[in-house]
Amino acid sequence: MVRDNIELTFSGDRAYVTLDRPDKHNGLTVEMLRELVRVAGIIKNRSDIRTVILSGNGPSFSSGLDIAKAMGNPMSIVPNFIPLPWRGTNTFQEACWAWRRLPQPVLAVVHGRCYGGALQLALAADFRFVTPDSEFAVMEAKHGLIPDMTGAATLSRLVGIDQALLLTMTADPVDAAYAQRIGLVTEVAADPRAEAEKLADRIAVRSPHAVASAKRLFDRSWESSLRRTFAIERATQLPLILRRALGRKDNK
Repeated sequence: MVRDNIELTFSGDRAYVTLDRPDKHNGLTVEMLRELVRVAGIIKNRSDIRTVILSGNGPSFSSGLDIAKAMGNPMSIVPNFIPLPWRGTNTFQEACWAWRRLPQPVLAVVHGRCYGGALQLALAADFRFVTPDSEFAVMEAKHGLIPDMTGAATLSRLVGIDQALLLTMTADPVDAAYAQRIGLVTEVAADPRAEAEKLADRIAVRSPHAVASAKRLFDRSWESSLRRTFAIERATQLPLILRRALGRKDNK
């Protein structure tokens, strides 16, 4: 089933979620983000599903948010920027954090580009298996923005605040070897899907309740309030979006 460039399929006790806009390097649209939230909701209600594989069709996992498409009508972003009070995230944030909310482990399989919002999506998975030639970048600074799709939470958790700042302030792409060295990815492999499938098989033989409880335990206890982090993301990003929409130039 493909809807709004997101493919959802099931095989046995596994769900496969695939970004399917290959001609645009799976550049993320607002419609795709909404669909990611919807698909995560479907999987959450499937007690027979034990693991989730998240990947992208075509030459890249994803080049990130399609800025040109999103900024073509910047006011259309505003409704999606408003958080729902019962979950504390807006559409952009929930497209990523919905995968952390799942009781099932999520394994991202990454190749090619993994930039900006796509990196934040991959970081919201529980594990990341990547090809040696994959590239990662917190690309938002190139557009005068900050990572605001839960990246403030996941980056600092995985790599520490100094590396998170370095990646964010420079917006420089890093290769798979460097990403693994700083803890951004779980494993670099010639066939990352095969390695992800192996881990999924190992997890699937464990108690689903124990697996879900372990995921919930670490997410809830690792740091203080995520809700506050997401609110700070939104408050920091909104002036930057408005500045860009109004065509204001930064001082060099």
